[in-house]
Amino acid sequence: MKFTTPVAAALALLAASPIAAQEAQAPARAAAPAAPPKLVVVISVDQFSADLFAEYRAQFTGGLARLMSGAVFPSGYQSHAATETCPGHSTILSGARPARTGIVANDWTDFNAPRDDKTVYCAEDESVPGSTSESYTVSDKHLKVPTLGEWMKLADPASRVVSVAGKDRAAVMMGGHKVDELWWWNGKALVSYAGRTAPAMVTKMNANVTGRIGEAQAPMALPAFCQARSRAIPLGATKTVGDGRFARAAGNAGAFRASPEFDEAILALGAGVATDMKLGQNGHTDLLIVGASATDYVGHTFGTEGSEMCIQIFALDQMLGKLFAVLDKTGVDYAVALTADHGGHDLPERNDEHAAPMAARIDPKLNPKAVGAEIATKLGISGNPLAGSAAGDIYVDPKLPKAQRDKVLAEAIGRYAAHPQVYGVYTRAQILATPHPKTPPETWTMLERARESYEPSRSGDFVVALKPRVTPIADPTRGSVATHGSFWDYDRRVPILFWRKGMTGFEQPLSVETVDIAPTLAALIKVPVPVEIDGRCLDLDAGPGDTCR
Repeated sequence: MKFTTPVAAALALLAASPIAAQEAQAPARAAAPAAPPKLVVVISVDQFSADLFAEYRAQFTGGLARLMSGAVFPSGYQSHAATETCPGHSTILSGARPARTGIVANDWTDFNAPRDDKTVYCAEDESVPGSTSESYTVSDKHLKVPTLGEWMKLADPASRVVSVAGKDRAAVMMGGHKVDELWWWNGKALVSYAGRTAPAMVTKMNANVTGRIGEAQAPMALPAFCQARSRAIPLGATKTVGDGRFARAAGNAGAFRASPEFDEAILALGAGVATDMKLGQNGHTDLLIVGASATDYVGHTFGTEGSEMCIQIFALDQMLGKLFAVLDKTGVDYAVALTADHGGHDLPERNDEHAAPMAARIDPKLNPKAVGAEIATKLGISGNPLAGSAAGDIYVDPKLPKAQRDKVLAEAIGRYAAHPQVYGVYTRAQILATPHPKTPPETWTMLERARESYEPSRSGDFVVALKPRVTPIADPTRGSVATHGSFWDYDRRVPILFWRKGMTGFEQPLSVETVDIAPTLAALIKVPVPVEIDGRCLDLDAGPGDTCR
């Protein structure tokens, strides 16, 4: 079948081997236009920590190399404590921290939820009959603030907003409440809200991805700089990670998702939809949002320091270059912002070999179900009085009589605070009494970090912070081997990069926040910020000019 040139370019991005991808050179330098760009491209690379950026930046030759010629902020912060996917994505285009967005975690406990497990997913409508936190209807109802796309439409209703991502929560939290196209991967296909008609590009990409998954993937090439990182790390008697090259059997959709192939598909979709819709070509400024999720799946499945992550980052760099090459061909004046929703921490078994023997896995006894069961037995309570996460919000059943509930709360706090793997326990009263911080994020106290993730109607009765390098995965043989979500800077720090053709690049090593991205882009495209936010505009002019004015 013969496609039009833009669609062919996007499908070529999907079909080509990511490891064989050729470098996409940045266009020749010209003076930056005085007028606002006609297209804003915002890319979130899930779990792309500042540590990964620093480790690999000398190897970049493709899209990330281009972005490094712009404004580079290597010490960006997802400054809050709940360093998970949904809270992180809620900050990127809202200018607001989770305490304001209402997205306090990927999941929280609501004892009034119409379901047995009382768990609510951040991007669902739990009121839909028959839904569960695992089988849910995707919704933006829990996001309490507008996003950049909504600011743009308020200023110019003809502006278009397109959000595509590997995860529903990434697409929804960055896209906001008013999108023209919103698509994500549900494990089987690219889907959207019920009743939305798929553009031709989505249909073609679904067919292409189905065919791709149906074919076996041979081991990917190992770049020379990845060879020293290729070392098998035993996890239990039968499982190893660290020396893989993404070989997979035909039909294995899970392995497809945790590989460079997945980002290739999502970036190709973004390229194809942008060209099909002629984003930036209709006299109005448009917004293209892309959530690349494979780095997160690779980090969870294999850790952050083996051959798998090395190949993934190399491939991501090349694929971003191909995305920009497609956009270059449109002739549109576009600006790019790239960041991440959170960082990540490697598996403790490899930390032990790499000079960090203090790293450990969480004691299973810290699981709220285990702690709650012990408390129930001691106090003679029927049922488990605790819910939540041992590395975050913990809830006490509000249906208990007050005197009994107070005893459960005191007992639970005491047990967690006494455990040697716990750094601190912070109560609702302590957190809410803490003023919102005004200082640079690396200076924040633990309570200030917790405060910026805390929303009283959704957060726990107390919050637990594990000690540094304690991974909240007890058994790596049953699923994920590594994760994120802590109060610590390896999970909070992410790169923030801005690029536009003709701009004079600079690097600012001082800390900034992901909540600064939305007001920075709003100023660049001359769109007012219509609500109170937490972020500030970052001046992207390397000289005496000021893009914030």
